[in-house]
Amino acid sequence: MIVIGIDPGTIVSGYGIVEVRDSGFNCIDSGFISQPQSRSIPVRLKHIYGKLSELIEQFSPDEMSIEDVFFSKNARSTLKLGEARGVSILAAATADIPVFEYSPTEVKSAVTGNGRATKLDVQKMISAMLNIDYFEKSDTSDALAIAICHLNSIEIKKKYGFTIRKKSRSKKRFTLNDIPS
Repeated sequence: MIVIGIDPGTIVSGYGIVEVRDSGFNCIDSGFISQPQSRSIPVRLKHIYGKLSELIEQFSPDEMSIEDVFFSKNARSTLKLGEARGVSILAAATADIPVFEYSPTEVKSAVTGNGRATKLDVQKMISAMLNIDYFEKSDTSDALAIAICHLNSIEIKKKYGFTIRKKSRSKKRFTLNDIPS
C-alpha cells in the first residue's frame, strides 16, 4: 500500500509518499511545495492543487493522510490552513483517493510514542525509520510522519481489528431552549 502524507500550508506544504513492505516502511518520494508569500491566496491554492494532482498521477497512492486543523490564536492563519487542506483533499477526491485525517498529537504519538514530542524528536524518528539523513524543511518530515501514522493505523487494524484513536469528546450543542426566559 502507498500513502501520500500531507502537511498543509499556503506558503509551504510538505508531502511524503511512503509504502509499507514486509521489512518496514519505504520512502518513495518526499519534498515540499513552496511559493512566495507575495502570491495571492487563490494563486497559491491553485498551485498546491496542481502540484499535488501531478504527484498523485505520478505515484498513484492508494490513500492520502493529512494533518487535521489545529486552532491557533490567529484566526486568519487557521482559515488559510483550512483552505490549503481543502485543495489538498480536493486533489485526492478528484482522483478517487480516500482521505484520512490525524491530529498533530496522534501523529507524534504514532511515530515517537509521545503525543507531546518536539519537531526534532519527530524528525529523528522519521530519519531512523526511513534511513533519511537530512530534511530541507520540517514540513517534509512532518508529511512523512503523517503518512507513517496512517500506515501504522492500518497495520494495527489488520492485526487487531481496531484502530487506536481517542474517542472524541461529546460537545453540548446549545439551542434557544437552553436560554432562560
